[in-house]
Amino acid sequence: MSARKKIGFLSFGAWHPGGGLTHTAGDALRQTVELAVAAEEIGIDGAFVRVHHFARQLSSPFPLLAAIGVVTSRIEIGTGVIDMRYENPLYMAETAAAADLLAGGRLQLGVSRGSPEPAWLGAEAFGYSVDPDEARDKTALFRAAIAGAGVVQADVGGGPGDARLAVQPQSPGLAERIWWGSGSRETAVWAGEQGMNLMSSTLLLEDTQVPFDQLQAEQIELFREAWARAGHAREPRVSVSRSVIPITSDLDRQLFGGDANEDQVGWLDGAISRFGRTYSGEPDRIAVELAKDAAVQAADTLLLTVPSQLGVEYNAAMLETIARHVAPAVGWAPPAAAERVA
Repeated sequence: MSARKKIGFLSFGAWHPGGGLTHTAGDALRQTVELAVAAEEIGIDGAFVRVHHFARQLSSPFPLLAAIGVVTSRIEIGTGVIDMRYENPLYMAETAAAADLLAGGRLQLGVSRGSPEPAWLGAEAFGYSVDPDEARDKTALFRAAIAGAGVVQADVGGGPGDARLAVQPQSPGLAERIWWGSGSRETAVWAGEQGMNLMSSTLLLEDTQVPFDQLQAEQIELFREAWARAGHAREPRVSVSRSVIPITSDLDRQLFGGDANEDQVGWLDGAISRFGRTYSGEPDRIAVELAKDAAVQAADTLLLTVPSQLGVEYNAAMLETIARHVAPAVGWAPPAAAERVA
């Protein structure tokens, strides 16, 4: 496990012309950059974005991550997650390396097969297969490319030569900062075997009749066991996502006061799935409850989903409240304070 618990925010970057404070795609992009700057000033460790296609949400992460990277200096930047079905792995390797170099090696890139999209055969519209297995093949090629492997034969006098060329640019260390977004215990084991960090969200595509946090903690344990069996040299990282809404004002109460704060079970992507609860209420009560969350305790990184359409000021204030009154209960401390303790 990493030296200290980290917390970051996770934004879908949704916009809508008729509501909220985020009316256009431009608003969503600029506000995400501004929130990352504010989060770094607060002491938050990460700024992560969700990637969706054919929806009023963030869809092309690398220009956005590069923009965040050049206006911040410390905060990790990343995705949670990129749907590899939609990607050209070699072009993605080039753009990921460029964003990582601009950020000084702070990219933490979550990839996966992705979640259901609103488009029917959307990846095919991009020119790619929708076969889930192909997402894993693309991930393998992407990881090889960012690790510097030769991926194409050189041209010698109009014909193929013996030498193989790597994509450029290369960003040292990026290959160790790839996370697999896992929706089940089975895929978590696969991620551990492959040597990717684990990213687990607020839902699992299975249900064993135990609370969500316990099922997710089991997923994390299986991942770490698979990692150890595979003999990978470095220590893996694990992140979990949670919806944490401290209620400190009448507006908070009006928007979020009616949440049941309970797990939900439903049908998603062809399977009975368990959705994690929201943590909303007075900050002190949230702190006590979140400290009992088995998966939050097991992970080294906690990603906090933010209601992005409420704007930068609201979300920055929410993150500051969490940082001051909630996160310390799960073992987090601001970077400078954590370094002094270490």
